Amino acid sequence: MLSVSQILIPLMGDTLRWGRLAFRSTRSIKAENLFLRRQLALYVERGVKPPRIDPLTRISLTFLSRFFNWREALVVVRPQTMIRWHRAGWKLFWRLKSRPGRPPIPQQLQALIRRMANENPSWGEERIANELLLKLGIQVSPRTVRKYLPRRPPGRPKGDLRWSTFLRLHAQGIIACDFLVVVTATFRMLYVFVVIEHRSRRLVHCNVTAHPTAGWTSQQLREAVGFGEQYQYLLHDRDSIFAAHLDESVRRLGITPVKSPPRCPKAKVNASYCLLS
Repeated sequence: MLSVSQILIPLMGDTLRWGRLAFRSTRSIKAENLFLRRQLALYVERGVKPPRIDPLTRISLTFLSRFFNWREALVVVRPQTMIRWHRAGWKLFWRLKSRPGRPPIPQQLQALIRRMANENPSWGEERIANELLLKLGIQVSPRTVRKYLPRRPPGRPKGDLRWSTFLRLHAQGIIACDFLVVVTATFRMLYVFVVIEHRSRRLVHCNVTAHPTAGWTSQQLREAVGFGEQYQYLLHDRDSIFAAHLDESVRRLGITPVKSPPRCPKAKVNASYCLLS
């Protein structure tokens, strides 16, 4: 494939040579034309096959054929081939001219959208489109706004806030609890109950039992959050050990229990994973 520069530079050279012909007499041009055609006739008589025509030559021949009767001077290819080149050129021209989609909005409006997005990180395309309509009377589709929003820096997660900012603003007062299984050297299975603090990943409470029950779990939660720093939310999964009366006892401690969605293992708040990570 030829690059744009490889096509434009020879075309500019042909244009300069075309301009030079404007200052020559008609007799001189006709003589040169006949001189070149007599030389070309020698190749035709000997049956010499020319090399494959490159795209640049196709463009030049197609453009020059518009100014004279090219059927009498065409030798290197058949007339059907030249017509096919004409059609391909017009097809490409109308394809570029008839690009689908809406025309771009003015540059000043594009700059305003980027400025609003940079100065208000929590705004999305819907909010920016509504602000433009209500305050400036400019009606722009949210999809158009999305096209001109500044790109997210590499490595930054989706959303308006970084994960560290989210933790700093919302993870205060949140704890999570879960069980993990440990097998001893004698193949005895033990259940380790852990409670962690989401703000700092600090281990709040930990205990081990061979037979976990809802009453034992409730006692562990009272020991973990009954004294000292106050928390607002307790995250846990939908294990049957977290019974309804256990959540009720947690509410009496001033903490709101929050369960993970059903059948969503990726959304499960697993305290053991947080500890190991």
